[in-house]
Amino acid sequence: MGRDLLHKNEERTSLNKDLPESEQNPDGRDRSTVATITGFHQDDDQHWVAELSCGHTQHLRHQPPWQSRAWVLDPAQRLEKIGQPFACGWCAQERE
Repeated sequence: MGRDLLHKNEERTSLNKDLPESEQNPDGRDRSTVATITGFHQDDDQHWVAELSCGHTQHLRHQPPWQSRAWVLDPAQRLEKIGQPFACGWCAQERE
């Protein structure tokens, strides 16, 4: 009746990233390359989200003292980040 809390739950993705039906990167690059920032938008809560060349997105919150990204709040500084490399956490998880 009870669940064994020491049992590891094996989760599998619905699609493998290398299958033909998987979405390709927007810029056609291989996923093994480093992602770059291609743009920004704000979510429903007005938090800034980076759009990455790998097709993923990443929230970029400025909430000191936990997250100090003052550049996110400045339009000119956000513009300077476009094209810069970005370590995508989602891609890193897929490679593991």
